[in-house]
Amino acid sequence: MQAQAAKKVAIPGSPAALFARNFFKNPSMLGSIVPSSRFLVNDIMRQVDWGRAHVIVEFGPGVGTFTREALKRMRHDAMLVVIELNSDFVEYLKNTIRDPRLRVVHGSAADVRRILAEHGIAYADCIISSLPFTLLPEEQRWEIVSESRDVLKPQGALLLFQYSRVLLPCLKSSFSSVRSNFQLFNILPALIFHCTP
Repeated sequence: MQAQAAKKVAIPGSPAALFARNFFKNPSMLGSIVPSSRFLVNDIMRQVDWGRAHVIVEFGPGVGTFTREALKRMRHDAMLVVIELNSDFVEYLKNTIRDPRLRVVHGSAADVRRILAEHGIAYADCIISSLPFTLLPEEQRWEIVSESRDVLKPQGALLLFQYSRVLLPCLKSSFSSVRSNFQLFNILPALIFHCTP
């Protein structure tokens, strides 16, 4: 009987169901009721120089939609640090993704510099963000964007998607180059920003 109970605990639920449950519990943490589409994920992944990237950071990995794809493409000696505020997602990622290159951190993207320092890392080659910036207080948006710029190598990049242009002035004042494109095949259609220091 105990073995059966242990098995039930060990089997993770559907990632889509977990995502939806957390959306209804706290929609401001997610910004969307469903995870990103494969089209959006592929658009972001194509913009990373996987051959050169040794340290990749991900903000708001959720159920690991981008995380899993990044791990497929990363160098064998690279490291992926994912920073997630939602404890349900932190536990889900720790229990479902087994990869020695992955570090799952329960914390805020605003503390990225401190988090990387605790892992013995000075700079990141790339940051991928799924954070719903438009739902965050303005001061917090600026803090996360500023911290992101400060931890990126000069040739590094911040890659993120949003559902509006609200964050664009903040990105343009913080990064020397901000390129954008659009992915229609996502719920909701998304703007993709590629920012370099």
